Formats: sequence, structure tokens, C-alpha cells
Amino acid sequence: MNSHQVIKNACDQHGAKQIAAHLGVSLSLVYKWAQPTTETGGGSPNPLDRVIELINSTQDLRIIEWICEQSGGYFVRNPENMREDDYEVMPATSQIVEQFAALLAELSKAAQDDSITISESQRIRQVWDALKSFTEGFVNCCEEGDFRKMPNH
Repeated sequence: MNSHQVIKNACDQHGAKQIAAHLGVSLSLVYKWAQPTTETGGGSPNPLDRVIELINSTQDLRIIEWICEQSGGYFVRNPENMREDDYEVMPATSQIVEQFAALLAELSKAAQDDSITISESQRIRQVWDALKSFTEGFVNCCEEGDFRKMPNH
């Protein structure tokens, strides 16, 4: 989906007037954001396009991570194509179970004294982030039917 389509859908659902008023911009600008940018003058570079330009120019994923955090979420990068011909569903499934067990072990170890320190919470976060990332890669490969893309962790 293109950025202008995302904005158009948001306008259809929430109202372009309400969005314009909330952002403090003109209604016509919001309508231009919801149109494709063309060489003949249609549309206007929208905030989504500008954010992508910022990310591409800086190559700094903290921008995406910050946006996800502000929206109550977490950014998980899709795996790169690893093309390991011997990687199949069962080993990938086993690795997810192993990583989940590692998370439970970290939680259990940290909670033994009925408190969790900053360093323990950071370690839990690292293990949790690795599990989320690997599992997202697994789901992505399920959707594409290509387990050669799975990274071997």
C-alpha cells in the first residue's frame, strides 16, 4: 500500500477535517497528502513519505523504533534472505521453543529473589527481543512458504 493510500484510508475513517484541525494544517493539504504525487502536480509529499526519507537518509532504525514505541508497539525487522537450502520447518520450530525456554529461564532466574534489577530486566529484554524477531521471521517464512530465508541462530 502506498503512503497516500494509508492517509486516504485514515481520512475516510476519521475525517479529513478532524485530521487537519488536529494537525493544524489546511484541509486542502490533507487532501493533497491523500493523493498520489505526480509530475503533473497532483498530490503533495506527505508526512509518511518524509519520515521514510529521513530513515533512508540516516539509516538509523531508532527512528522507526521510536515511532513504534510511541504507538504502543515494537519494531521487528523482517529477516534477510539467507538462502540456506538445508533449513526446514521443524528445526525452525525447535529453535522458537528453545528461545522461549531461554526467556522463561531468564524470567525465573531474575525473579528468584522477588525483585528484578535493571540489569536483569535488560537481559530479559534482550532475550525477548531476540525471540520476537526470530518468531517474526518464522511467520514471514510461513506466509511466503520459503524456509530458506530463516536465519540460523
